[in-house]
Amino acid sequence: MDFQGTLFATAADPDLGPVAPLAGVVERVPLSRGAWVDLRPGFLVDADDVFASMLEGVPWRAEQRPMYDRVVDVPRLVATYAEHAALPHPSLAAARDALSAHYRPELGEGFVTAGCCYYRDGRDSVAWHGDRFGRGRSEDTMVAIVSLGDPRRLALRPRGGGESRSFTMGHGDLLVMGGSCQRTWDHAVPKVAHAGPRMSVQFRPRHVF
Repeated sequence: MDFQGTLFATAADPDLGPVAPLAGVVERVPLSRGAWVDLRPGFLVDADDVFASMLEGVPWRAEQRPMYDRVVDVPRLVATYAEHAALPHPSLAAARDALSAHYRPELGEGFVTAGCCYYRDGRDSVAWHGDRFGRGRSEDTMVAIVSLGDPRRLALRPRGGGESRSFTMGHGDLLVMGGSCQRTWDHAVPKVAHAGPRMSVQFRPRHVF
């Protein structure tokens, strides 16, 4: 594990709390067919502490999946926190609550579950997919991603072809996929030649997988 956290203390207001404000700061990037992405760099203020705590405290598990005539390892570790489950760090609960408060007027509900991924190095990745199980298959929804550790690129491409987009998520950054994004676009975290460890926490509404 060769990720080095923030070298210099943040100049943020000490009364800011574990998350930075969203209102008036989030940048919305329209995609196509009713999809969009919101960006908020530096959302998680104490990202170093959250990263260190998750590294040791999350019950990471390896998964396998069938591929053609064999079973292969999923190239990342995962953990899932269902609705009402205690999250692995108080700042993540604060992040979920802040996201729910900010997006509830548009989404119509809050974020209730958290899926965690641990990318140990550049060989770990996520293949192209959309969160289309459950309500995401037929309804507009949102998936909010908080990134921790080394920067990695989140790539997006429209289903059926078209211009792709990509966004590099750094330590403590927030990216929210919204509108029709899960139904009309796919996303992936591609493999890279060199990368240190990175974690992501994906907050979702009820029955979105």
